[in-house]
This record gives sequence, structure tokens and C-alpha cells, in this order.
Amino acid sequence: MAELRDVDLNLLLLFQHLLEDRNLSAVARRMDLSQPAVSNALRRLRTAFGDELFVRTAQGMLPTPRAQRLAGPVSEALGLLSQALQDQDVFDAATSNRRFRVAMTDVGEIHFMPRLMEVCVQKAPQVRIDSVRVLGPDLPREMESGRVDLAIGAFDDMGAGTLQRMLFRQGYATLFRQAHPTAHAGMGIKAFRAERHLIVSRAAPYGQVNQSMERAGVDLAEHFSVPHFSAVPYIVSATDLLATVPEKLAASAAAPFGLRFMTPPLKVPALQTNLYWQRRVDRDGGNQWLRALIVNTFAVGS
Repeated sequence: MAELRDVDLNLLLLFQHLLEDRNLSAVARRMDLSQPAVSNALRRLRTAFGDELFVRTAQGMLPTPRAQRLAGPVSEALGLLSQALQDQDVFDAATSNRRFRVAMTDVGEIHFMPRLMEVCVQKAPQVRIDSVRVLGPDLPREMESGRVDLAIGAFDDMGAGTLQRMLFRQGYATLFRQAHPTAHAGMGIKAFRAERHLIVSRAAPYGQVNQSMERAGVDLAEHFSVPHFSAVPYIVSATDLLATVPEKLAASAAAPFGLRFMTPPLKVPALQTNLYWQRRVDRDGGNQWLRALIVNTFAVGS
């Protein structure tokens, strides 16, 4: 009985060509081999299958009954392998119904999802994008497993198998309602410290603005706080609280909520937002398409 380990791909190709050409010289030319090399390969093939397989006659190399039984399966196997080798991961956005899962924070959802959904409906009407909240050490694991396709944000420790591309850098802005009695653009640090503040998300990377406020003398423990950015415009529009948030959030929330914003009198490092994906899906057609869509829609300089 032939074992798979005894038969390499070239032997199966030789078998297929002999079935078609019935001539060792023709097969040698077709495979760009010498005739002795083809004869040697045929001996190995006969040994592996324990059968002559092809017998020399006046009509050429004719297949034995065993070779005739092998003809169909070998031809099918080689065809499937050839198809797999030639296959390219072609993604047709216009017809695909693929569903993508993209990890981002709530402030990321506010900035990215409205425009991303709008563009997706235009270019890929059947594609769906799910925003998922997976943060911390769980995010690299979820991406490695394939349960998350992309991540957008400012995440650390994403692992060696993760690739990334910067989308943009942004500073921070301080939001306050239009009717606020004392807040105004250009206010100094002393006046800023005297205001009541809404503290948002102490988690990285947004915790850096809170650290800057503490260094400036703002006692965070004396102020209100919320864990997420999504509630900030609602709270600020109904109170005299100030909230220092990423500037893109401030710009998008100002008009709908009747707010104003200013550059805070703080030294806060710029916040860099990146697009992350796994190396193993770097050449996946669908993943490439969504990455390009995000980059073309949101990246600075695109």
C-alpha cells in the first residue's frame, strides 16, 4: 500500500503527464527534465504504488488497471491543488455580505462610526460593521483568535503579531456650555483650577489629561466623574461643569449640544490614534478593504 509520505508532488505530476502523453521523452520535455531523470522518477512511482503503472508497448506507455483507477483521484487532487495555489483572496465590496468586528472606545464610536457607516452603506451595502468594546489584555487575544478584525484607538502592549498605522494625532479641548457664567477661551490656570470639573475616564490613554490636571493643582477627588465620554455632552450642557476631552469629540459635540470649547491651560501630550490589525490577516482581501476605507476616510494626509 502506498503511503502519502512516499509520494511527492512531482511524482504525481509525472503520473498525470504520462497518462496524457504516453511517452517518456514527451514528459521529459514537458517537465524540463532529462529522460534518465524521468525514468528514475517512474521507478520511484512504481515502488511507491507496488505496481508497474505504465507498460511500454508499440502504442506508447499504456496504463495498467491500477493506474486507470488512480487516474481520476490524482487528476482531481492536482486540479484542487492548482486552484488553491492560484486562488487570490478577492474581496468584492459591492456584493460581499461579510460582517466585521472593530474594537474601539466610546469616544472612538462617537468619532468613527457615523461616517464609517455612511461610507460603508455607499460602497458596500451588504457589509456590516460591529463596534465591540474589548480593552486591556483581552484585546490582543481577541484579535489573535479572529473574533476581532481591527482595533482603532491608542492601545498599548498589542503583541508582536500586531501591525499598526497612525491615523491622526489630536490635542485636548475643554467643553463648557454657552451660558456658562465664568468660563471663556484664554482663561488662565488659576481660573481653570477654580472651576467645577467633570472628570472622565482615568484609564489609559485618557488618564494623561487627568494627570496633567493634578500637576496643575486640580484635586480630582473634589469633582464629579464619569467612566465614559458618551455622557459628557449631556452633563456639560445641563450644568456649569467643565470637561476636558479629546478635541475631535469637543468639535463634534459643540453645535448639537449648544457647547463651546477652548484650549485648556494645561500641558497635555497629544493623543495618537492608530489602526491595528493582525499580521496573519495582513493580506486578507476584506481586511485590506476595510483598512483602506478607514485610512482614506479618517487618516491625516489621505
